[in-house]
Parts: sequence; structure tokens; C-alpha cells
Amino acid sequence: MKPCSLAITQRPSPHCDDRPPGETISLLVIHNISLPAGEFAAKAAHSFVDALFMGSLDCTAHPSFSGLQGVRVSAHCVIWRDGSVFQYVPFAKRAWHAGVSQFAGRERCNDFSIGIELEGTDNLPYTEQQYQSLIELTKMICQQYPAITPQRITGHSDIAPGRKTDPGAAFDWARYRSAIATL
Repeated sequence: MKPCSLAITQRPSPHCDDRPPGETISLLVIHNISLPAGEFAAKAAHSFVDALFMGSLDCTAHPSFSGLQGVRVSAHCVIWRDGSVFQYVPFAKRAWHAGVSQFAGRERCNDFSIGIELEGTDNLPYTEQQYQSLIELTKMICQQYPAITPQRITGHSDIAPGRKTDPGAAFDWARYRSAIATL
């Protein structure tokens, strides 16, 4: 496998902590996010999503942000519409992305998963650049964490059914799974 050629911008979020001792990272969870919903930032570093993950979101900046006051969330990485990648939490740490969740009979998915956010919504197509970055990032993560196999890559909606819907109907699972099938 060729080395990862992604340029990953480091943005250390305060919203993370240590995983439980001896925990094996064995799940990759795909999400989507946009703030306000359906609006995308021209520059990732100046986005409301970035501010949310950095703990600096002005909850008065938009009416839809009022429910985010005091919320502390993060993801390991965000892949922006242009395909650029920001890493908010080191993979070895626990990001706060899954919330109440369950996979294969096991609860607390944050303990054993890596969370990747795609800037987007459930119903708008993701960009070609996002798919290319996601595929390359997935290959890099699976090489580093061999317990994550294609069967252990899932959507937020699958680990929190009824509570979450992302990455949504617009995410092309067939395309993505075909590209990572040989991991």
C-alpha cells in the first residue's frame, strides 16, 4: 500500500479524553455535519463546525445554534467539501462523536471507535474530493488499526438508530465499500 499523501491540518480540540485502559480501536464511524444545517464554509478554519469542535462556537451567531450552548463534541477528523482534512483528536484518544451508541452488542462506541465527519447533510451529494480523501484516510486508518476491517466501518445512523440519520441517503456506500474492499 502506498503511503498516505493526504495533507492533514492539526486542530487540537479540548473535547476528548483517554480511552479505557487496554482498549482496542476496532470501529470506524462515518458522520456528516454542517452548521447551520446545509450551509458550508468557504474556509474550513473559519467555519461554525470548526468553532464547535474547538469549544468556541458563538451560540448567538445563528438561531439554530441555541441548543448547542454547553455542548462538548468532537470527531477525530473532518473532511471538508474541498477534500481537505482537519484532525481534531489524535486517533489514540477518545473523541466525543458517537454519543449513546451500540455496535455488535457493545455500547459506548466512542471507547473503541474513530469518528470521521464529512461536511455535508443527509440529502445533498458529497463531493468527489471528499470521497477521495475519505478513501485514502480510511486506508491509512485501517493500516494503522488492523482491527478495523470493512465490516467494522459503519454510519452514525447504524450505531444510534432512531437518534441519528447521518451520513444519510446521499452517502454512496456502494462506491465507498467498493473502493475499500481490498483492505
